[in-house]
Amino acid sequence: MSAQSTAEEAPRAPQVDAIASALTSVERPPRPSALSASMSFGWRALLKIKHVPEQLADVTLFPVIMTLLFTYLFGGAISGSVESYIAYIAPGVMVQSVLFITMYSASTLRTDIDRGVFDRFRSLPIWRASALIGMLLGDAVRYTLGAAVTAAVCLAIGWRPEGGFLGVLAGVAVLLIFAFGLGWVWLFFGLILRTPGSVTAVSTIVLMPVLFGSNIFVDPSTMPGWLQAWVDVNPVSGLVTAVRAFMNGTPVGPELGMSLAWSAGLVAVFGSLTMWKYRDPR
Repeated sequence: MSAQSTAEEAPRAPQVDAIASALTSVERPPRPSALSASMSFGWRALLKIKHVPEQLADVTLFPVIMTLLFTYLFGGAISGSVESYIAYIAPGVMVQSVLFITMYSASTLRTDIDRGVFDRFRSLPIWRASALIGMLLGDAVRYTLGAAVTAAVCLAIGWRPEGGFLGVLAGVAVLLIFAFGLGWVWLFFGLILRTPGSVTAVSTIVLMPVLFGSNIFVDPSTMPGWLQAWVDVNPVSGLVTAVRAFMNGTPVGPELGMSLAWSAGLVAVFGSLTMWKYRDPR
């Protein structure tokens, strides 16, 4: 038995040496930078849309439905006509459409985790946060598309923004910054909740009072006092006011700084919580 074992093991030594030589003789490729790794994961998110194009339904059909529904539902009752109401609601409904889209990032993350994809990502020699940041960067393309679709529908039914093209771009830029910060909240939910369905349900419960309890549809001065107090501290109200000012060509007030501060705060708090949970998923 000993002689046979020695005979079987003898040919293996050259093979091991050859493999070790091949591995050590080739220069190790450089580690990807944080930016390149994040962009790669962002491209991955866009490729998923290419292979599953029905994912674009929420950024194409949803903004159209929301814009037409709320414009024609409230336009006559609040302002007497759609034409006089569209200047007020167009920036608000754009904010609503984009922020609704943000919560689907969490269900996508939860699906990838359940399939074991992110276990592989954690083992790669890359910046740890790049997988999550790349997902949000890829989703930023979807947010931009949703804002463009909403703007196109509003223009088709009579919206003529006084701020011009540059004002609309500035408003969309502020909206995308806030959406990036809000996306970290949903990613945290995607890590702590167990199923994609529960992620969507909890995100909707959180988002609904924030969106509808704001100044998106009506002037807060018509609301009862207790609701006005909530609208005043609601970060979405400040965001809508800043976006509305850019797009309607009116002076931009302190709401712009508040929106940027909220965006930075959401990234700082929920970005940290998300990375903590991502490092230790137990």
